[in-house]
Amino acid sequence: MSLNGALNSAFSGLRANARAATLVSTNIANATTEGYGRRVLNVSPEVVGSYGGVKINGVSRIVDPAIISDRRISDAATGENDTRYNFSKSLETAFGVAGDPGSLQDMMTRFENALLTASTNPASKQRLDGVAFAADQLATKLNSLSARVQQERKDADSQIALQVQRLNDALAQVDALNVDVKKASVRGGDLSSLLDERQRVIDSISEIVPIRSVPRENGEVALFTTKGGTLLDGRPSEFGFTASNTMSPNISLAAGSLSGLTVNGRPANLAFYDGGTLAANFEIRDTLAPQSQAKLDGVARDLIERLGPGGPDATLSLGDPGFFTDAGAAFDPINEEGISSRISLNMALQPSNGETWRIRDGINALTQGEVGNGQLILDLSAALERRNPPSSAALDTVSRTVAQQMTELTAGVSADRVRIENQKAFLVTQNMALKEIEFSKAVDTDQELQILLEIEQNYAANARVMTAVDEMLQRLLNI
Repeated sequence: MSLNGALNSAFSGLRANARAATLVSTNIANATTEGYGRRVLNVSPEVVGSYGGVKINGVSRIVDPAIISDRRISDAATGENDTRYNFSKSLETAFGVAGDPGSLQDMMTRFENALLTASTNPASKQRLDGVAFAADQLATKLNSLSARVQQERKDADSQIALQVQRLNDALAQVDALNVDVKKASVRGGDLSSLLDERQRVIDSISEIVPIRSVPRENGEVALFTTKGGTLLDGRPSEFGFTASNTMSPNISLAAGSLSGLTVNGRPANLAFYDGGTLAANFEIRDTLAPQSQAKLDGVARDLIERLGPGGPDATLSLGDPGFFTDAGAAFDPINEEGISSRISLNMALQPSNGETWRIRDGINALTQGEVGNGQLILDLSAALERRNPPSSAALDTVSRTVAQQMTELTAGVSADRVRIENQKAFLVTQNMALKEIEFSKAVDTDQELQILLEIEQNYAANARVMTAVDEMLQRLLNI
């Protein structure tokens, strides 16, 4: 080999080693950066004329598409579970657990105890006022629980709007990055940074919907949901949703008073987008929260009907407001929807009116009766403790007391939270395991440092060749 050939070979080696050292330093610097793919320099032997060298063919980005895909699906499942868990936990906190002051069961127990206390001394205005206060607090608790359920629906509706906006923005970014990747691929440039950014953007929406990425020509990708919904294929899908300004029990998607999801201006089939936070929020708004509202309404209806016309108070006629009312009016069974938000103590029994004696003598009594007669109070208590089959279709057909109905409702809320929490533990563990596997296939700093030592040795060898060539040229020049 000529001196010129040896010099060129050593120079090409130095250039390749310098580029490799840059990649190693970049890898180490981004070892903990999410979405970063490890860079590896691709080289091959190069023969030019009568001498050889090292040819730089480009840079490879090392990732495991299968692991990334599984992790993204796990992200969506974890996000869906988190959303449902937060909803169930919020309801459980609002309902309270047995024995907790201020819980629904506690309010019912206070009302029952107030009736029993008043029955032992029906002449005591203080005890009758206590019944009225306890009844009013129970009605207010039902009102607040209904408001909590509707607030959860409103929050879910707002989250849907935010997530749809995030989804549209992210898909537009992926589309733009697809264009940049295609241009860089045609020019033969390094795509690694663009691919890192595209992966990061796709990861940012993997909680919203479960994503499958399909490679296309020139480095582009198409995005679909695991259920077959098209997110981006050539061009991004445009998702639409309009958030509601208000929320109440009678507002629903079926009634046309709430917005559904649209794709490219057409109503979307939510089954195609199931499995992430988007679907979970739709489920809360349109299914889970309305189911909780219906059960609350069933319990409120049961409470109203037991102490209404046809019940213990003989002074009440059909159509009269009973002990508990529908916002002051008589309860009509056809208006059961949302009754827990409207239930209230009959105004005639409010302590502020000074006529709580009507609890003892009857709501529509013309005058006070025998102050020592506590039979009606005992009958009111017995009506609450009687095992009746509920009139509401939202409740189980099992005959229960009012307190048992409330206990069953509260227990159901807690059971849902426990079940979802158990699922959460599994999904979080699975998600962490997939992330650890993905991370293990990313940058290993120990390995990178070993490669750096090899690069240093190769660099030194090439430098030694150039030094030797220089010495030989100096000797020839000195002859």
